Amino acid sequence: MRHVPAPHAPAPHEQAARDLDLAVALVVDAPPAAASLARLVAEPADEGGGDPHGALVFGALLHLTRAEEAAGWWWRHAAEGGNRTAAFLLYLLHSARGEFRDAERWRARGRRTPKPRTGEGPEGGPPPLSADVRHRLLAQCHARRTPSLPAALESLVNRLPQVPAVDPEYGVPAGVPHPDASLRRLLAPNSGGAKSGRGRHEAGGRDRRTTEGTA
Repeated sequence: MRHVPAPHAPAPHEQAARDLDLAVALVVDAPPAAASLARLVAEPADEGGGDPHGALVFGALLHLTRAEEAAGWWWRHAAEGGNRTAAFLLYLLHSARGEFRDAERWRARGRRTPKPRTGEGPEGGPPPLSADVRHRLLAQCHARRTPSLPAALESLVNRLPQVPAVDPEYGVPAGVPHPDASLRRLLAPNSGGAKSGRGRHEAGGRDRRTTEGTA
């Protein structure tokens, strides 16, 4: 009988990186994402506003363009605003880097953050990306590939203005992208295919448990 080698068990930081990619794909697949981004565009963080859930989603888009430092800055903004999912993503981000002390700090922060009461979370609506794009992201995760946006979407995100932000505790990575109206104009047409929900159905129960209880 031919010997079949046992599958390689990923190291903790490798598993964290995979979990982070999947969690990000699920964040942009969620119904409240588009409305939250629109609020973030309307009330920017550097002007004293900044919807925490919108910051979570914008950070997820930046992660999909491999802008890790900028994604982390927006997730910190969201976590400081009371978003549990953002704290969970920071836990995964630091774990993927092997920064386990920082990772545990953010996991503890997320556990201390109260869950939103029924009716207090962000409202629903179509996700910001088309069903085809969302399905592609989830398929890339299942294939253990790094999820990425289509070239046109990534190009627009990369062209967003880079506005210095104020973060005396953590510092500001050089050139933090800032959401503006061009992002909203691009994402609006992509919501048309959201009704099919194919990306969400493809995710399966295991995917949902990745972010269960963190929102």
